[in-house]
Amino acid sequence: MTNSAQHKPLNIERNAFPENFKWGCSTSSYQIEGATNVDGRGMSIWDEFCAQPGKILDGSSGQVACDHYHRWPEDLDLARTLGVNAYRFSVAWPRIFPNGAGAVEPRGLDFYDRLVDGILERGLEPWLTLYHWDLPQALQLEGGWKSRSTVDAFVAYSDVMSLRLGDRVKHWITHNEPWCSCIMGYAEGVHAPGETNLKSALQACHHVLLSHGLATKVIRENVVDAKVGIALSLHPIIAASQSEADLAAAVRHDGLRNRWFLDPLYGRGYPQDMLEIVGNLAPIMEADDLLHIAAPTDFLGVNYYFPETVEDAQENLPFRTNVVENTGVERTDFGWQVAPQGLTELLLRIHRDYALPSMYLTENGSTYDDVVTEENEVVDVKRQSYLERHLFAALDAIKAGVPLQGYFVWSLLDNFEWAQGYKRRFGLTYVDYPTQRRILKSSGKWFASFLDAERIK
Repeated sequence: MTNSAQHKPLNIERNAFPENFKWGCSTSSYQIEGATNVDGRGMSIWDEFCAQPGKILDGSSGQVACDHYHRWPEDLDLARTLGVNAYRFSVAWPRIFPNGAGAVEPRGLDFYDRLVDGILERGLEPWLTLYHWDLPQALQLEGGWKSRSTVDAFVAYSDVMSLRLGDRVKHWITHNEPWCSCIMGYAEGVHAPGETNLKSALQACHHVLLSHGLATKVIRENVVDAKVGIALSLHPIIAASQSEADLAAAVRHDGLRNRWFLDPLYGRGYPQDMLEIVGNLAPIMEADDLLHIAAPTDFLGVNYYFPETVEDAQENLPFRTNVVENTGVERTDFGWQVAPQGLTELLLRIHRDYALPSMYLTENGSTYDDVVTEENEVVDVKRQSYLERHLFAALDAIKAGVPLQGYFVWSLLDNFEWAQGYKRRFGLTYVDYPTQRRILKSSGKWFASFLDAERIK
């Protein structure tokens, strides 16, 4: 397929989707807020991680980011301009509990009060994520997610937030992408806190899932008509060949990437084949933990970016797999494969295997090396094409019976992209970091046109 064919407009229409479909954009606290030393905020594990030489590609941090803490009215106006009807954001735990637990910082609560009111004033529905990776550093010093005490701290934090905002916020996401916060943070060392111990990572996964289940119950007690879920980063897993070894490797990789989270969340416990593989690296748990993890939820948030192709690699213990970089495929400037059909396949697989009542695409987006023209415009036709094709893929899943009820694009703004620093741009809005000027990209203008923003002004 040629470039011109790939990026030819597809003319998808909003009215092809269900009438009550949620249209939103997603953000996260550490990636956009900045103001890390303002109004009593405590230190997070990402503040500590960014301070370590060599951890962030460009040596940057979220200290300023998009300065959303001070510019949130402008940013919410941008969301309104897009024509979305929902806005997903996360709370910075260290703004609420600077020491991880104990005394609550009222200025942190006041900020999110103002933010939620601003969201509602613009006719948007607030979708609140409690944990998007910025764990208070004080809790990390006590073991972080390896420690069961962090579960208790998270439940207390969830209690405070749901009591304060539950009169206005009805949609709650407990955790964003436990794979990233636990496996990338505790086993691969590429995300905060930067540890490299698989046993610790699996224990962290267990505690995150346990905290999700326990917090779900607390939110329901505090919030009338609460809708509670979790957002997982999920991937279609493809065998590099049809050999018996590669097919088995794909099953093993899927076991850690997808089933390690989905199975316990939906009452199946940890996959038995994976428990046999990890052996004594398996998490330590108490008698009722799996029951708590499987607390009923209202929806699953699916974050989809790319499929993974794997081959057998007996030397890579314990999972004996290796991710293969396919050649001759379309990729974003991040190097991630562009595979809209993978989204359809993934949603169908989740629907088939778990029969969930409701799913939302809580993240989907792409990064390209955007450039501002002399006319102060950002023409990002590849991102527009990416969105169009993934929306078609989502629609295909809906037509096949998947209960997909919403789509949240990642992201409203260019932002601090974790270990990549500011080298990667996912936003529908370009952020000129030295001046903090916002420029709506052509993809953002297209999205607004697709959503028929004029209709709701």
